[in-house]
Parts: sequence; structure tokens; C-alpha cells
Amino acid sequence: GEEVTQTPKHLVKGEGQEAKLYCAPIKGHSYVFWYQQVLKKEFKFLISFQNENVFDKTGMPKERFSAKCLPNSPCSLEIQATKLEDSAVYFCASSQSTVLNIS
Repeated sequence: GEEVTQTPKHLVKGEGQEAKLYCAPIKGHSYVFWYQQVLKKEFKFLISFQNENVFDKTGMPKERFSAKCLPNSPCSLEIQATKLEDSAVYFCASSQSTVLNIS
């Protein structure tokens, strides 16, 4: 089946550097979601977009993290001045429409 395309596959940074991650949603999908998984812990929701607009940013750290989705280019997640605690697997997902948020 179709998949989102995340680049790069691996990123190694020293502390205090800038990290940029990219995600190209599945064609025709208007929603993009970013999640962070530290070690083998649970997924933490970071931010979602509806097309170019932020849809929900409740999980986004107040500082150092920023994200954007621009027309006709992959969405990006940027981390300024990386810290050890940012070491994680960053997952991106896309969907055609949102589903109910069950907490």
C-alpha cells in the first residue's frame, strides 16, 4: 500500500545542533500528524496539520521545536539546539480526514 515518505531515515546530531526532518504525506491526504517515541516508550503526539494550517499543536514543546507544511513540498519538523532528551524515533502519519480523538 501507499506510505508516507520520511527523510532522512536516520539523523545523528551532537548536542546544540539543528535537526530537520521531512515527511511527504500520501497523495490526496490533507492531514499530517507528527509523533515522537523516546526509546521504547509510548508515542507522544506532537502536532498535526490540515493542509498548510496547524490543526492541533497540544503536544508541541513550547520551545526549540517548530513544524510547517507548505504547498507542494514535504512537511518539516525542526529542532533547534538539540538536547539529549530529543533522541527519539519521529513518526509521521497522514490521513484523508480526522478521526475522533479518544483519550
